Amino acid sequence: MALGDALSGALRLLLTLDTHVWSAVIVSLRVSLLATVLSVLIGLPIGFLVAARQFSGRRVIEILLNTATALPTVVVGLLVYALLSRRGLLGPLGLLYTQSAMVIGETILVAPLMAALTVAVVSGADPRIEETALTLGASRFGAAISVFVETQRGLLAAITTSFGRLISELGIALMVGGNILDSTRTMTTTIALETSKGDLALGFALGLILLSVALAVNGAVAVLTPSRA
Repeated sequence: MALGDALSGALRLLLTLDTHVWSAVIVSLRVSLLATVLSVLIGLPIGFLVAARQFSGRRVIEILLNTATALPTVVVGLLVYALLSRRGLLGPLGLLYTQSAMVIGETILVAPLMAALTVAVVSGADPRIEETALTLGASRFGAAISVFVETQRGLLAAITTSFGRLISELGIALMVGGNILDSTRTMTTTIALETSKGDLALGFALGLILLSVALAVNGAVAVLTPSRA
């Protein structure tokens, strides 16, 4: 298929609201958003504690978190597959090849990234923020909230980065999702499958949507956290 034909075919699929296209979009957004929320709930408090407190072994934890951010997706997919397979520890739950399995795998993938980025953001905050809050009578928790507010722009960028990695994730979705039509098929797995079959139009259509989602998320963050310059 020529490039021009593929692009025109992609536009036609988007304009006619092709059900397979939008099914993949909805699955991708649902799984990515759920995994992002869980990653924030897990990674942000861990990162905040590591950055804000001095304790023995802190440097080791930072190194482990930074190392975990480079985990290959296929390794995480293999781990989750082993846990959820019929003979795995969580096999009786019957989660393999479901969206829940994809959420679990993607949360494991991105929670360390969220924690590591939070450590970097909070460590870079002015230490006088916490000191001033404590001097004014705030509790430790209140002082932490002050640091959180002052670093919200960086933390939002960390969340955006985590979501961006998830919406474009492929290995885990294939290994534990199974790429089942209208069930666990995401934009990336659909692109991989249809491209191998020579259907470039569908791949381009979903690629355009992926880029649009990334642009929309980054635009929203820019609007919510305007530059102080």
